[in-house]
Amino acid sequence: MSEPYYRYHMFFCINRREDGKPCCAERGSQEMRDYVKERVKSLHLNGKGKVRVNNAGCLDRCDEGPVIVIYPQGTWYTYVDQHDLDEIVERHLIHGEIVERLKI
Repeated sequence: MSEPYYRYHMFFCINRREDGKPCCAERGSQEMRDYVKERVKSLHLNGKGKVRVNNAGCLDRCDEGPVIVIYPQGTWYTYVDQHDLDEIVERHLIHGEIVERLKI
């Protein structure tokens, strides 16, 4: 079995619901995804064998959101601000440690 192309593949729900139900987009998920993508690049964590940050459509957990999921482990997180995301980058993406306080 070959190694995965990325060590971690991070998906940010950026879904916008038009029916008035909670959605990640109304909580700034696109801006936060952009922030993490730039942070990962600035730390030289991006590329083959490293980290990929992507948009995702509805991940169907908007009521717990905003949400991200990181594969290959399938770890789900919620976050409030850049501080939370910095902690996920530092602890999960760099050190391979689950951030229990943000896990859903």
